[in-house]
Amino acid sequence: MLIPSKLSHSSRLQHVVVRSRLLAVLEQAAQYPLVLINAPAGYGKTTLLSQWAENQQNLGWYSLDESDNESERFIAYFRAALARATHQENCSTTNPAQTNFLAALSQLLVESNRFKPHFFVVIDDYHLIDNHDIHEGLKFWIKNQPQNMTLILISRSMPPLNLANLRVQELLLELDITQLPFTHDESRQFFQGRIDPEPEQEALSEQEIHRLCDQVEGWPTALQLVNLYARQHQTSLHEAAKSITKINSNHISEYLNDEVFHNLDADTRLFLLRCSLLRSMNEFLVEKITGLSDSRLRLDNLVKQGLFVYPINIDQQEQWWRFHPLFASFLTHSRELTLPELQHLHQQAADAWLEIGYGTEALYHAMQLQQPETLLALLQQIGWQLYHQGELKLLEESLSAVQFQQLATYPRLVLLQAWLLQSQHKHHEVGGLLQKFSAAIQQQNIDIDRQLQAEFDALRAQVAINAGDDQTALQLATTALQYLPQEKQYAHIVATAVIGEAQHCRGQLNQALKMMREAEKLAQQNQAYHHILWSLLQQAEILLAQGFLQTAYDILDKATLLVKKQHLQKLPMYEFLLRLKGHILWEWYSLDKAEAMAEAGLEVLANEADKLQCLSLLAKISITRGNLDNAERILRHQRNLLQTHHYHNDWLSHHNEAELLCWQMKDDRQQTRSWLLQSDRPAQDTNHFSHRQWRNIVRANIILQQYADALLLSEKLISTARTYNFISELNKDLVLYNRICFLQGNAVAAQKSLLEALELSKQTNFISIFVIEGEIMAQQLRQLLQLNILDELLTHKAQFILRSINQYYRHKFAHFDETFVEKLLQNPQVPELLRISPLTQREWQVLGLIYSGYSNEQIATELQVAATTIKTHIRNLYQKIGVNNRAESIEYTRHLLTLMGYSN
Repeated sequence: MLIPSKLSHSSRLQHVVVRSRLLAVLEQAAQYPLVLINAPAGYGKTTLLSQWAENQQNLGWYSLDESDNESERFIAYFRAALARATHQENCSTTNPAQTNFLAALSQLLVESNRFKPHFFVVIDDYHLIDNHDIHEGLKFWIKNQPQNMTLILISRSMPPLNLANLRVQELLLELDITQLPFTHDESRQFFQGRIDPEPEQEALSEQEIHRLCDQVEGWPTALQLVNLYARQHQTSLHEAAKSITKINSNHISEYLNDEVFHNLDADTRLFLLRCSLLRSMNEFLVEKITGLSDSRLRLDNLVKQGLFVYPINIDQQEQWWRFHPLFASFLTHSRELTLPELQHLHQQAADAWLEIGYGTEALYHAMQLQQPETLLALLQQIGWQLYHQGELKLLEESLSAVQFQQLATYPRLVLLQAWLLQSQHKHHEVGGLLQKFSAAIQQQNIDIDRQLQAEFDALRAQVAINAGDDQTALQLATTALQYLPQEKQYAHIVATAVIGEAQHCRGQLNQALKMMREAEKLAQQNQAYHHILWSLLQQAEILLAQGFLQTAYDILDKATLLVKKQHLQKLPMYEFLLRLKGHILWEWYSLDKAEAMAEAGLEVLANEADKLQCLSLLAKISITRGNLDNAERILRHQRNLLQTHHYHNDWLSHHNEAELLCWQMKDDRQQTRSWLLQSDRPAQDTNHFSHRQWRNIVRANIILQQYADALLLSEKLISTARTYNFISELNKDLVLYNRICFLQGNAVAAQKSLLEALELSKQTNFISIFVIEGEIMAQQLRQLLQLNILDELLTHKAQFILRSINQYYRHKFAHFDETFVEKLLQNPQVPELLRISPLTQREWQVLGLIYSGYSNEQIATELQVAATTIKTHIRNLYQKIGVNNRAESIEYTRHLLTLMGYSN
C-alpha cells in the first residue's frame, strides 16, 4: 500500500514569497524533456515547485525517502505518480519481485504514450538514490519518454544521469545554486509577509535587508531562522539579524537547538520529538504516537509558527504533514538522546501503520525494536505480501536482524528468506540456509506440514541441480510437484524446470525438452521473465545435443528478443545465451561472430571467476585460427582461475577440451601425460559434459599414441551417443575415431567413420570439428574428392573444409612475424645456412604460404604483389635455404616448425 503523502506536494503556505522570476523560467518546462532543480538543503526547491505545481493539471509527484532506494519500491511509486499525471488507474498485473526494473519501465512507457496532453512528473529528493539500477533505469526513461512528458528532478546533488548530452542539445532546463538564493527584493518580500512589527518596533530598513541577504548569501533557511528568533525571543528583527550572521549549513543543528528548539515550551518539544519518529504523518498516526486528541490543531499551529512542518496537498479529505529535512534530521538526533520511551513509541508506530495498511512503514519501526518476537510476528503476518510487492531489500534487512535459532521456529519465514536469496541468484547461500534449517528441525523439534515441505523440496531440488546432483534434484522436484498447492506457481515453475534439467543430465532428451517447454508455459502465464529465459536456454541446449543446431539457434534468437524487450541484459543468464550462440557459431566455423559473442558474454559478467567458459570458447577460436600464442595466454589465465575457484564439471570439460586441442597442435606430450594422470573420469557418459570429458580423455590418449586405449574408449562413446541419440556428440566422436584409425593405418575404418561424420554434418552443419584436425583431415578429404564418392552437397562441404584448413594453416604458420623468426634463429638446432644467409621478412611470408599449399598466383594475391615478384622471392629463398623445389621447401619448413614445438 502506497503512502499518499509521498505522492503529493506541499500545500500553499502562508506568506510564501512568490518567486516570479523562477516561476517564469519554469513556465518553459513543457519545452524540455527534463528539468533539474539542484541546490543544497534549505534553498526552497520543493516550495518553488509546489508553487508552480498549483497551476498544473496533469502532474504527478513522488517524494523520496531513504526507503525508496530499491528498484521495486521506486517503480511502484513512480507508476503511481505517472498514473496521477495521466489520469489513469494505477494498476499492474506484474509481480515487482519477479519483474526486471527496465522491463517495468518499458511497460510504463507503453501505457503513458496513450495519454496525449502534455504532463509532468516530479521526483523530489533524488539525492537519496544511490542504487545504480535506478540511475540506469532513469537514464533509459529519459531517453525514451513520451514527447509530451517533462520529468522534473529535485536534488541536493548532481544526479549521475549523463546529462551532458542533454545540455549540449539544449534539452535540459536547470535551476541551481546560482539562481535559487533569494534576491534583495525576495528577501524584502519575505520579511514584509511574515513579520508584522508592533507600532513601537522599527522594521528592517532596505539597507539592512540587503546586508542580511548578502551575509547569508540569499539562503532562505537562514532568513527563516531570523524570523523564528525574533518571534521566540520577542525581540526586534535588528537583534535577530545580528544572531544569524555567522550561521551556515554546517552547524545548523547546533543553531536549531540553541535558538529554536530550546526556546519552545516542554510540551511542544516533546510533541515534535514524538512526531519526528514518523517519516510522514496524518492525524491518526500522530494521535497514536502522542496520545493527544488535539494533534491536528497542534500541527496547524506549528505550521503557522513556521516551525519547519509542512502540510502535504492530497486530493482527499485526509491531511498529511512532513518535516523539513533539516529539521527532521535535527529531531532524529535529539530524540535518540532524550526520549526514554523510544522503544514503546516504535511499537506504537508499527501498530498504527499496520492498522491503516502500510506494511513497509510498520516493518521499518518493528526493526527499531529490540524485540525479535515482535519483528517475527509482523514478518509472519506481512512478509510474503511484501515479497510479492518487491520489497526485497527491506525484507533482507529484517530477516537478517533475527538470530537464526529464533527464525527457525517460523518455517515459512525460513522459506521466505530462502526464496529471497534465490530471487537474487545467491544459490550457494540458499543451500547453506537450507542445511542450517534441516539441522534446526532436528535440534528444536520443529514441525512442518506436507505442503510447506513441498515448497522446501522445490528449492532443495534447485540447489541439488546447481551442485550437479541430478538424482537428488529429480527426486525432490518430483515429490514437490505431487504436494505443491496450486497457488504456489513459482515453486511449480522451479520444480518443473529442475525435472527437465535432471532428465537432460541423464540423457533423456525428449522428456527433458517436454518439461522445459512446460516450464516456459508456466512462466509465461505468470510473467516470470527470468524463468522464461532459463527455460528457453535449456531448450536450446537440449536441441543442440540432439543435433538440431539451427532450431537451437532460432530458440536463442527468441530468447534474445525476450532479453531486449524485458531489458534482462544484466542477468548472468544473458552471458549463457551469448555463449551458447558463440558455441554454435564456432561449430559452423563462423569464427568472427563466435568471438563477438564470447567477448559480449565477458562484458556481462562482473565476477572474474564466472568468465571461465567464455574464455574457453575464445581459446578454441584462437586455436582454430592457428593463433596458439593467444590461445596459450588465455589458457594460462584460466589455469590461474582454476587454482582459486571451484567449478562445475561442465565448465571444466570445456576448459580441458581447449587445453588438449592446444597440446595436440604442439605435440606437447608432457603436459598431456600430466593431465591424464590427474584427470577426472566421470561415472557415466550420458550427458553432454561428461561425454565431452571422456572425449577429452580419448584425445589425450591419441596425443600420447596410446591408440588401443583411445580406440576402446572412443567405441564406448559412439555406442552411448547412438543409444541416446546424441547426434552432436556422435558427430564429434566419429571425427575423433577417424583420427585414431588414420594414425593406426586402418584406412578402411578411417574412411567409413569420416563418411558417416560428413553425412551427420548435413544436419549439424559442423565445420570446425573437421578443420581442427588439420593436415590429417585434409589428406583424407582430398582422397575422397579424388575418388568422387561424395554427393554434391558433401562435395561442396569437403571443399569448404579444405579451404578452411588451408586458411587455418595460413593463420597458424604463414605469417612468420619478427618475434617468431627471432626465437627460431636463437634455436641451436636451426640450420647453419639460415644463420649465414637470413631470409627477409617478405621471404619468410612466402615460405610460410608455400608450406600452407598456396600456388604462386595465390601467394601473389595474398601479398598483393605481381606474380613475377613472387617468382623472384621464391628463387632467392630457395638459394638461401638450399632447396630445389616446392616439395623440399615444404619439408624444410616442417622441420623448422618441429624445432619450435609445432606439430601436425
